[in-house]
Amino acid sequence: MIRNDALDLLPVRHAVPELLTALAERGTAVLHAPPGTGKTTLVPLALAGLIGDGPKRRVLVAEPRRMAVRAAARRMAWLLGEEVGGTVGFSVRGERRVGPATRIEVVTTGLLLQRLQRDPELAGVDVVLLDECHERHLDADTALAFLVDVRAALRPELKLIAASATSDAEAWARLLTVVDGGDPAPIVRSEGEGHGYEVRFAAPPAGIRPSHGTWVDPALLRHVAATVRLAMERHEGDVLCFLPGTGEIARTAGLLAGLDAEVLQLHGRAPAAVQDAVLRGAEPGGRRRVVLSTSVAESSLTVPGVRIVVDSGLAREPRMDHARGLGSLATVPVSVAAATQRSGRSMREAFGTVYRCWAEAEDGNRVRFPSPEIRIADLADFALRVACWGDPTAEGLALLDAPPAGAMAAARSVLAAVGAVDEDGKATERGVRLSRLGLHPRLGRALLDGAAEVGVRRAAEVVALLTEEPPREYGDDLTAAWQSARRGADGYAARWKAEARRLERSAGSAGGTAEPGRDAKAGAGSRAGGEDAVAGLVTALAFPERVARAREQGGYLMVSGSGARIAEGSGLRSTPWLAVAVADRTARDATARVRLAAVVDESTARWAADHLRATGEEVRWEDGDVVARSVDRLGAVELTVRPLGSGAERALVREALLDGLRREGLGLLRWSRDASELRERLAFLYGELGDPWPDVADGALVDRAEEWLEPELSRAARRADLGRIDAGQALRRLLPWATGEAGRLDELAPERIEVPSGSRIRVEYGGGRPVLSVKLQEMFGLAETPRVAGVPVLVHLLSPAGRPAAVTADLASFWREGYRAVRAELRGRYPKHPWPEDPSAAEPTRHTSARLRRER
Repeated sequence: MIRNDALDLLPVRHAVPELLTALAERGTAVLHAPPGTGKTTLVPLALAGLIGDGPKRRVLVAEPRRMAVRAAARRMAWLLGEEVGGTVGFSVRGERRVGPATRIEVVTTGLLLQRLQRDPELAGVDVVLLDECHERHLDADTALAFLVDVRAALRPELKLIAASATSDAEAWARLLTVVDGGDPAPIVRSEGEGHGYEVRFAAPPAGIRPSHGTWVDPALLRHVAATVRLAMERHEGDVLCFLPGTGEIARTAGLLAGLDAEVLQLHGRAPAAVQDAVLRGAEPGGRRRVVLSTSVAESSLTVPGVRIVVDSGLAREPRMDHARGLGSLATVPVSVAAATQRSGRSMREAFGTVYRCWAEAEDGNRVRFPSPEIRIADLADFALRVACWGDPTAEGLALLDAPPAGAMAAARSVLAAVGAVDEDGKATERGVRLSRLGLHPRLGRALLDGAAEVGVRRAAEVVALLTEEPPREYGDDLTAAWQSARRGADGYAARWKAEARRLERSAGSAGGTAEPGRDAKAGAGSRAGGEDAVAGLVTALAFPERVARAREQGGYLMVSGSGARIAEGSGLRSTPWLAVAVADRTARDATARVRLAAVVDESTARWAADHLRATGEEVRWEDGDVVARSVDRLGAVELTVRPLGSGAERALVREALLDGLRREGLGLLRWSRDASELRERLAFLYGELGDPWPDVADGALVDRAEEWLEPELSRAARRADLGRIDAGQALRRLLPWATGEAGRLDELAPERIEVPSGSRIRVEYGGGRPVLSVKLQEMFGLAETPRVAGVPVLVHLLSPAGRPAAVTADLASFWREGYRAVRAELRGRYPKHPWPEDPSAAEPTRHTSARLRRER
C-alpha cells in the first residue's frame, strides 16, 4: 500500500508536474531541489508512473555512494509498501537486488558507467536520473557526458535528468544544451518546505593549528566534542556531527565516552548493520543518539530523529602527485555548498539547530563549491573509460571542466605501461577487458597478469585487499592483513570476501592473460610461491613505480624517485625490497609514509617494473666534478654501477662540464687579472653599445660555449681540466672580428687613460660605470672629464698619500665648486704639495712643490 501521507509531506511533489512536462517537451531537465525535499525518493516514483498519472517507465537512478543507493531503494520501497527487490531494486558492486517486476533500479555512478560501456543504448531504460551532481564526483561527471553522447547519437528518446541540491543548476542546464543544440535544458526548481533551522557559530579556542594532510589538531576535536555535549544540553533530538574522516570519528567517539546517548559511527566502511541501524532511527522511547559521520551523510540520506547538526567545518579531498604516482587525502575547509547540505540534515523532521565550529567572520571566506574531482584526482580510470568510449582526449565530451593536460598525460602513461592503450591513445583489446573489471587499470593489470602467475583465486584475494585499504589494526604488512581478512568476522572481512569472489569471477570471464610483451610463464614457478611472494608479486604488478629498495637509516627509495619510510616497530623495516600498496605524501613531508606494503624479492621487482628499467652511461656533474658511470637502474633505483673512467662518451662529458659551469659559475676556468679586466671591459661595452659587443654574463657565456671555449672544452674530462683553460685567451674569440669592431676595443674601452701629468692610469670597469682613481694634482689643468665610449668616467680624486679626497663625474664643476673645500682640508695636511687657487689653469704634477720648482 502506497504511503501517500508520507509522500504528501515531501515538498518536491509540487515540482513534479513541471518536471514531467519538461521531459515530454525537451527530453532533458535540471532538477534543483534543496536538501530534504524528496527529490531522491519521490521523483523516481513519479517518473516511473508508480504515483500520479504519468506513463509507465523504467527508471535508472544513479547515486554517488553505495550507502545512498541502499538507503534510497529502501526508502522508495517503503513508500510503496514493498520490500526491496520488487518494484524498486538496487545494484552495487558485488550485490544486486532486482527482479522481473523492477521498475526503478538505483545504482552507483560507477556501475552506471560500466553498463554504459557494455551497452551504450541502455536497452530497456526510459529515464536516467543522475542524483547529487553538485558533488562533482568524477564518475558522475563522466556518466553525464556519456549519456549526452547517447542521446545525441543513439537514443534521442532517452530522458535525462541532472539533479542538484545547490544553486549551480544553470551550469548543468548549459551543459545539457549539447543534447538539443539550442536553448539550455529547462531548470525545474523545488522550493524547500522544510521546517527550517538556525545557525549558531561555535568558534574554537585560540591556538588551533591548521589541518594538513590527514592531520587534524586534537584541540579542535575536543572542541567539537564539547559542542556536541553543549548542544544536547540545550536542545531536543538526536545529533548528527560531521567530521572529515574515520580517524577523527573514532577519536571524537572516545571523547564522548560517558555521554548519556548512543554514539554511532557512520562512514563508507561502517558495517552494513551499523548503517542500517543509523538509517532506521532510534526505537520509540529509546536513548538519544549521536551520529558521527563523514560526508556520506551530507546528501541522499535521511537520518531519522536528527534535530541538531554539529559541523566540524572540515572535509577530505583527494590529491594526486602525478609525477610520483602517489595519491593522498587533504583535509580542507568545507565549501559553502557542502556546509548548506550538512545544515539541511537538521530540518528534515522538525525545526533544527546547526552549530558550526568556526568563527562567523570566516564564513564568507569559504569556497562556494567543492573542488571538481576531475581537477585533483588520479585520471587513469577516467582516461581508460574515455579511450574505450572512442574519445581518448575527452575533448568531444560534455564536461563542465576539462581534464588537466598534465594529469591526462600521466594517466595515458600508466595506461600505455599496462597495455591498455596504443600509441595513439586508443583502447586496445586488453584495455577493453580492463575497463570491464570494475577496477582501477593498475589493479586490473595486477589481477589479469597476476592470475597467470599465481592463480586466479590468490590474485583476486590480494587485489581485493588493494581495492579497499584494510583497517589500521590489520597492520602495515599486506600478507598479515591478508591472513587477518581471511579469518576475520568484521565488516571489512565480509566485504573483502565478497569482492574477492567477484574479482575471481571477473578475471575468469575476462580471460586472465599476461601483458603483451611479457613472458607470463617465464619464472612463474619461482614467483608462485608462498603468500609473501604472492602478495609482493601482485602488489608490484599494480604499483611498479612504488617498488622500493632499502637504503641507509631505515628508509626506502621507490622506483618513482620518492623516498619512503616505514613506521617504527614495523616488521617490514628490515626488508631489502618492498612493494608498496598504500602510501601518502603531504606537501610538508620530504618522504612518503608507507601504510601498507608487501615483501618482494629483487627478481620479482625487476620483472614487474621491467618497463621502467634502463641501462646506459650516466655522466653528470656531481659533488663538484664529473662523475661517469655505467648504470643499470630500475627507475630511480640503481641496481648496478660501474665507473667508466676515460671511456665515457665525449658528448656526455662535455654536457656535464657545461652543467658544472652553469651550477658553479665560470670561476671554474683560469681567470688572470688581464682576463677579468677584459671581461669587465666587454660587459661595459655590451651594456652601453650592445651589438656587436658580446654579452659576457655567466648564462650567456655558457650558452655560447661552442664559440669561445672550444676546442679546449671538448678535450676536457674533469674539473681540473677546466681550471687549465685560459679564460682571457678564450674570451677574445667572442670579439667582433668579422665587423672590424674588435680593433676599436682599446679606443672604446681602453685599459688605461693618460692624465695631464703624463701618467697612464688604469680604468676600472667592474662597477656600473668606469672609474678612474688618480691623485688630484695630476688632474690640474684638465677642464673636462675624460670619457670612454662616450660615457664620462667617475673620477676618484686622491690625496698625495693616495687616500680618497673627492668623487666627481663633472670635473669642470668640481674645480668651480668642490675644490675650494677640499683644498682647505688638504693643504694643511700636505703643505709640501701645490694647492693653487685655480686648478683648471695650474700645471699638473706627481711631485711636491719643491721638486716641481727644481724641474722647472
